[in-house]
Amino acid sequence: MAGIIRIPPPQLKPLKLLVGCETSGVVRRAFAELGHDVWSCDLLPADDGSNRHIVCDVRDLLNDEWDMVAVMHPPCTRLCNSGVRWLKTPPPGRTLEEMWAELDEGAELFSACWNAPIARIAIENPVMHRYAKERIRDYRKPAQTVQPWWFGEPAFKATSFYLRGLLPLRETNRLVPPKPGTDEHKFWSQVHRAPPGRDRWKIRSKTYEGIAAAMALQWGGNALRAAA
Repeated sequence: MAGIIRIPPPQLKPLKLLVGCETSGVVRRAFAELGHDVWSCDLLPADDGSNRHIVCDVRDLLNDEWDMVAVMHPPCTRLCNSGVRWLKTPPPGRTLEEMWAELDEGAELFSACWNAPIARIAIENPVMHRYAKERIRDYRKPAQTVQPWWFGEPAFKATSFYLRGLLPLRETNRLVPPKPGTDEHKFWSQVHRAPPGRDRWKIRSKTYEGIAAAMALQWGGNALRAAA
């Protein structure tokens, strides 16, 4: 109709985004596919050899004016509830002093990321014990705990997200878990059943592509505007 001015819907500009403590590139690639300016970093090189990966301590980059930071696998062995027993009886060949020093180091890394001058922050970490919570500056409860099978991935792995400026993830493709004792249930439990060895840490810290896709779509899309 003549005389009507149509205003186009607002467009979201690409985010400048840092994915910390990630070597797999799974989360980096998920956001990159949507056109975001995304970089990953870790003390180890990227598994995929990407030139968008920086080998460094994530804390070295936190003041570089990011729109969002997602810290996927901060060292959490001493922070998580499952390892609290080692703070009283250390594993063979280790001392209590070493255990508590590693706890302090892990809490300091988490604190630096959680309190970074960035509007949108997501940190993945298991449920913490009270000694960890006491050491983290401005500690808050995780916003949610999700499972890969909520996002179409046949696996068990409780993943807690600590969120600031972001909405909790919504499930995208909820599967029906298999019955305990079946071969399928054992397959879904591969993270917990990972055998001891050099790569056990990588298996247990795996980010599933279904979760990464949900993060990119919901935090890097229209849901990001709703949370801002």
